[in-house]
This record gives sequence, C-alpha cells and structure tokens, in this order.
Amino acid sequence: MRIDAYNKISQVYQASNIQKVSKVTGGSEKDKLEISNTAKDYQIAKQAISQIPDVREDKVNAIKKQIQSGTYNVNMEEVASHIVEKYFEKTI
Repeated sequence: MRIDAYNKISQVYQASNIQKVSKVTGGSEKDKLEISNTAKDYQIAKQAISQIPDVREDKVNAIKKQIQSGTYNVNMEEVASHIVEKYFEKTI
C-alpha cells in the first residue's frame, strides 16, 4: 500500500490544513429589500385590475332584456367563423 500517494493527494486538496473561521463583528450593513420600479408598476396594475368586476353586469342585463323581449338576434355565420378561428388559433 502506498501511503505517499495519499499524502500528495491531500497536499493538492490541502485536506490536512485546517483554516479557522473568524467571526465578523461590527457589521455596519443591514439587510435591505429593494423593489424595482417595474415591480411597483406591476403591483399598481394588479391592484387596479382586482377592483374591476369579472362580469360586466350592464352588458349581461342588456342581453338578458333582449332575449326576454325576443329582439336578441345572432348571426350564425359570424358565430361559426369565430368558432373556426378560435379552433385554428389553438391548434397552430
């Protein structure tokens, strides 16, 4: 068994040298958190959007009145073309 080879390897990796870690004292820097302007703008936009209702009640009520009175007409060709457009948007 060759012990001298182990000694050379330990010298390369300095495995036998023990280094002491000194404690840092009197650190003047405190931890900081900085938010970028982009993040601030995003936060403002998110708050504004959260205040808008998901459903536009005025449009829903207008369509309901048209359906109840029988005046709500839908062009079936437009509906079909929108369905086809949406289908191909998802598959491409």
